[in-house]
Amino acid sequence: MLKNISPVLSPELLKILMEMGHGDELVIGDGNFPASSVAKRLVRADGHGVPAILDAVLALMPLDTYVDAPAALMDNGGDGERPAIWARYEEIIKAREGEKKIELVERFAFYERAKNAYAVVATGETAIYANIILKKGVV
Repeated sequence: MLKNISPVLSPELLKILMEMGHGDELVIGDGNFPASSVAKRLVRADGHGVPAILDAVLALMPLDTYVDAPAALMDNGGDGERPAIWARYEEIIKAREGEKKIELVERFAFYERAKNAYAVVATGETAIYANIILKKGVV
């Protein structure tokens, strides 16, 4: 164990965060996300929800300040109401990074974008449409 590093971050995920460069993207997927079939590099975080992983990642990794929206959510296409978990993501991002625009990406476009991400974190999150992409900034 190390001090001041969340225990939800595995050694493998810490290594990936260190390897990522400016502009690289990290997908944090919910339990339904097809992580194994889209990931170049897959990190398992079973048993953890997306909010815990998101908060722990943003404690260490800055978001890109050179793009309009350094975070992206999988759009539910108007399928019911806005997922409640999105408000939690906005709170976490605001607390860690200040006000940042978060874009909505159509479901299949999100999958295609995820295929090009540096890595995908597969969580045990049970909320639907709880997937998020983060674009790494500069320290």
